Amino acid sequence: MTEDTSVQEDQTKAGERRARGEFVRGVSGFRHAIGDADFPPEPGRYHLFVALNCPWCHRVTLARSLLGLRDSITMDVAFPNRTGDDDPAGQNLWEFSPDRRASLTGAPLPECTLDTGTGLGLRLAKEIYRREGSEEQSLPILYDRRAGRIVNNESAEILRMLDAHAGALGAATDRVRLYPDDPTLRDEIDALNERIYTAINNGAYKAGFSSDQEVYAAAFDAYFETLACLEALLSDGRPFLTGDSFTEADLRLFPTLYRHDPVYYLRMKLNGARILDYPHLWRWICGVYALPGVAKSGSLIHCRQGYFGRSWNGVVPLGPISPMPYPDAYLHPELAGPGA
Repeated sequence: MTEDTSVQEDQTKAGERRARGEFVRGVSGFRHAIGDADFPPEPGRYHLFVALNCPWCHRVTLARSLLGLRDSITMDVAFPNRTGDDDPAGQNLWEFSPDRRASLTGAPLPECTLDTGTGLGLRLAKEIYRREGSEEQSLPILYDRRAGRIVNNESAEILRMLDAHAGALGAATDRVRLYPDDPTLRDEIDALNERIYTAINNGAYKAGFSSDQEVYAAAFDAYFETLACLEALLSDGRPFLTGDSFTEADLRLFPTLYRHDPVYYLRMKLNGARILDYPHLWRWICGVYALPGVAKSGSLIHCRQGYFGRSWNGVVPLGPISPMPYPDAYLHPELAGPGA
């Protein structure tokens, strides 16, 4: 079966590529769907385990908010830094620990929670997987509270199924449609998803986490070439990537660009330009940020803490502060100047 490279990376010779220094994202192992016989679409049945610093989790928190599912799908939030080498369970594990203090703020992060989804008060995401015989440890997790089972841990599939079954899950009738029925529009969304995933979403990680200079350079070039193409697409004044309506393509682009200026510009070595330097993309990101529920679906404090708190010395940068701090800057489309 051909891999959908808008959902997951081609795994051809993945081991060899990693050995040469390339970052190769793994494949999610739980691929059930709401709507399968074992997982009927019902309000109050499903739960999300997420980390707000993770862009893949950000996709599903955005979908949950924009589809009006905050009341019918419950959610737990992990601390943005994973466990250290002094943890008895091991290092680099997602932890539900609301009392942990963030080095950036010197205090616990109010969004972080205990595990309320399994009913067992588990501390680690890995423990949720181990109950099903898996050694995976990634977030997000879509979990069936009634069956006590993991449904899916692939973010692209989770947001698609939430959209498809939003009404049965308890969403309002006037919600957005992320993947409308129009086949022509679906083709346009699919094409955008393919390029955005390869060059932007996953491309940011290839630039930031690959240790090979040529791999980094290729990812850097593809990232900024794609930003230029998206800038040109938006230059006709359309508010969203496919026209007048917000779709899944916008949702999948937003988490990466939301992180670009305050985090990825430094952490992922993507210092070719800021999003603020692209007037039409800046207008777009401000427009998305202004949609109801979007601002509360993510946290740049979690992002800064999660990315820089895991860097070599754990010190979290305080900027940028010019022209103003983020995310406040996203409330000001005029910052990009008259070209927007």
